[in-house]
Amino acid sequence: MVSSPALQPIEIPTWLGECLATPLPTTGPLEEKALIRAAFEFAHQHHREKEQKRASGEEYIVHPIAVATLLHSLGAGPEMLAAGLLHDIVEDTQASLEDLEQQFGPGVRSLVEGVTKLSKFNFSSKTERQAENFRRMFLAMAQDIRVIVVKLADRLHNMRTLEHLGEDKRRRIARETREIFAPLANRLGIGQFKWELEDLAFKYLEPEQYRQIQELVVEKRSDRQLYLDQAVLTFRQRLGEAGVAIADISGRPKHLYSIYQKMQRQHKEFGDIYDLSAIRIILDTDRERDCYTVLAVVHDSFKPIPGRFKDYIALPKPNCYQSLHTVVIGESGYPLEVQIRTLEMHQVAEYGIAAHWKYKESGGSNKPGGDDEKFTWLRQLLEWQSDLKDAQEYLDTVKGGLFDEDVYVFTPKGDVVSLTRGSTGVDFAYRIHTEVGNHCAGVRINGRMVPLNTQLKNGDIVQVITQKNSHPSLDWLDFVSTEAARSRIRQWYKKSCREENINRGREILEGELGKNGFETLRKSPRLLAVAERCNYQSVDDLLAALGYGEVTLGLVVNRLRDAARPESSALEMPRPMRETGEVWRPKSPILGVEGLVYHLAGCCNPLPGEEIIGVVTLGNRGISIHRQSCENLHSIPGDRLLPVTWNDHDTNRGRPLTYPVNVQVSAIDRVGILKDVLARLADSSINVRNVNLTFNEELVSIDLCIEVKDRDQVERAFAQVRKLQDVLSVRRVCREA
Repeated sequence: MVSSPALQPIEIPTWLGECLATPLPTTGPLEEKALIRAAFEFAHQHHREKEQKRASGEEYIVHPIAVATLLHSLGAGPEMLAAGLLHDIVEDTQASLEDLEQQFGPGVRSLVEGVTKLSKFNFSSKTERQAENFRRMFLAMAQDIRVIVVKLADRLHNMRTLEHLGEDKRRRIARETREIFAPLANRLGIGQFKWELEDLAFKYLEPEQYRQIQELVVEKRSDRQLYLDQAVLTFRQRLGEAGVAIADISGRPKHLYSIYQKMQRQHKEFGDIYDLSAIRIILDTDRERDCYTVLAVVHDSFKPIPGRFKDYIALPKPNCYQSLHTVVIGESGYPLEVQIRTLEMHQVAEYGIAAHWKYKESGGSNKPGGDDEKFTWLRQLLEWQSDLKDAQEYLDTVKGGLFDEDVYVFTPKGDVVSLTRGSTGVDFAYRIHTEVGNHCAGVRINGRMVPLNTQLKNGDIVQVITQKNSHPSLDWLDFVSTEAARSRIRQWYKKSCREENINRGREILEGELGKNGFETLRKSPRLLAVAERCNYQSVDDLLAALGYGEVTLGLVVNRLRDAARPESSALEMPRPMRETGEVWRPKSPILGVEGLVYHLAGCCNPLPGEEIIGVVTLGNRGISIHRQSCENLHSIPGDRLLPVTWNDHDTNRGRPLTYPVNVQVSAIDRVGILKDVLARLADSSINVRNVNLTFNEELVSIDLCIEVKDRDQVERAFAQVRKLQDVLSVRRVCREA
């Protein structure tokens, strides 16, 4: 314990206590433990002089100690530990970067500078401030990758103590954590940080769902543990008979946010999710081939489920994660996930870059190497910094570029390229280089010419054909999957066709308002106000965006209508109604899109009774209405979202009597199972449009498209189907947009 006048005692962890017991030299450079002691005393003194307290009321030094302790758990060296203790000094006290360099050396100064917030700079908006913060952080990462590890430790401890802040600030920090810092931890392979950051963000962004899942997990823990213990015992016995050296076999509960994501993605209730835990088998060997030997034993012990095997050893994840994943049917009849890896692979899975030699201060450079494939994503972030000047676009691109990549394809030379699922040849081209994408004229997949919108599959060999005179098409925005490709296409049009886009946007708006109406509006301040509300700095910027499809005509007219004064009613209704004099009243089953072209999204099939939201689509396709839980909304920028609701007072004018819903029933295959499912649906007065069956060993997947009136009818029908013998699950299916 350390204490001083006017300060409460401070808890000192054992590792730091050992450093504080080290005497400081009177001359010469500081050795490792002495460096950490000097950093602690420097931080303690300066924070104490400012009489700083945490929001919890604790002495401020508690936070730097906690950050350094998290870094110590990763095996960080003395410079990183010192930086953890000093990371808030420059921002919060009178100490300068020059002071740090003089006392602790250029390495510690560089790390502290990289994680220091930009509180002393002024920006025109919170968005610009956040974007500039990330630009600076990524540049610092490029010089020394340790910067982001210190930043992650700082963010994790702040998340652990978030309850002491106000509601708005909690939600803002939690959202930024989920969108930026958790994906960064995943990119660096630091699993123990990533999972905790996600769970804590989940706790503050969806508190009710977090509490419910937490209670359900605790409620089912005893049954699940018994099931896992039996499986572990079986594996130990079988692997012992096979002579395999095992370091550890244990059951691992899945994290709360991953359970919630699976429930949302597969539209399942908690009771329909069986693989809430995974068994991890860690081998006491460095030989990869032994993992495949263990896989054979696992598959011999329990029946594997086809299509649920993933080999991350032969094709590691971009963050260097390696393991074999398989799902088997356990003794209780429920699916069980099994992960198989060596001890070294496990270290990388838990500590990520901390297990890599570049992270160690004792050897080599901490700067990501130009040829190191593990840092391709970081080089991509740096490239975006020079291309994307708009703050919101940069933030959207960074967020989209940090998430998991799970499609692995090959260049003609055999190099592996990882992309997001659903990527096309155009996404691949832009991943190789911006100019390759800008001049893409065609794509060969596995030696065969294919349309540019063909989605890539694992193992495809992709060759991009370029021509000097080729350039991007706005149609590409309809099918590219990666935010990077989408941003590059927009950037090309912004730079190369600005005047053409402005003229096209003017023509589109004139066609809606009439030429006289447009010229009157152009001279008024209202259109500039609409442009600023749409995050553009000038009317020409808005017209250009309308011209190349970044915003839709419907959105602009909607914003004009919102800004219209009572005496300017000519712009408060669609042009055909102005001409006929018809009184404009909502006739749509959806409130919030009156006068606009809209359609119900086919990916999630929203139903009356469900919470919905509108998305302004690209390419002048109007408003797409999604369920608020639709997974395809994650990558949509906030300025393209519109609040909408079902019209409870709609009189069915133009409203369909039924709505299509995609459903998947998983069951054990037996004679009559399809007949029984269809009979239960018929009993609920539900029409079936089409049926497709897929067989996997003893399991059958029944995919149906049904027609229903509302959410209540679906839930009643699902409850009846779940009662059928041999039915494992019933869920709605959300397709990729």
